[in-house]
Order: sequence, then C-alpha cells, then structure tokens
Amino acid sequence: MVSDTEGREEIPGVSEELKTIEAVISGRVQNVGFRSCVRKSALNLSVCGEVQNLDDGCVLICATSEGIILEKFLSSLYECPRVYIRDIKTKEIESRHFDDFYIVRGMHPCD
Repeated sequence: MVSDTEGREEIPGVSEELKTIEAVISGRVQNVGFRSCVRKSALNLSVCGEVQNLDDGCVLICATSEGIILEKFLSSLYECPRVYIRDIKTKEIESRHFDDFYIVRGMHPCD
C-alpha cells in the first residue's frame, strides 16, 4: 500500500478522481417510477447528477462520481421494480458539477 500526504492508504490502480457519464437507458423505463428509483440509488451511493425522460421512450442519466461508484450505480438500476432495462449505452463526457441528484420533470427531446 502507498500512503498519501494525509496518512491515508491508497490502493494501487484505484483513483479517487471524479468523472461524469451520460447513460441512455432503453426498455420499459417510463411511467414505472424509474426516475425515482434512479434518484434513490444515486443518493445511496452519493452520486450527483440528473435523470430525465426522453421523448423516444428512453431515460437519460447524467451522473458524476468516482468511476467504481458509477459502475455500482449503473448495476443497481437493474434492481428497480417494474422496470425492464433492454440496454444501457454510456459514454464519459466533460466533467460536470452537481450539488445533488435531480429528477428533471417532463419530456425532453433526444439529441
């Protein structure tokens, strides 16, 4: 183990650097309480960001946290009740700062 200047141990290969991802989730993900479940999972893992419905029936998530936490967050989405996730397409985007995890209400156009 390697120690940093504050005496904490660092695990080699594990970074505490924050990153931001954008995830588009397809399947039965609208009108089933999915955005609330996404927010609950995010808050449990201290992930910040936002979730919103898209007008094509998908859900868009923009989330910021440590990489390993984001992986756990995305995996947790499969546990949301009444939801059928067909696919999750993710990409890392330019870092964004959020103070909390928000549900954006209404339908938003797909880019």
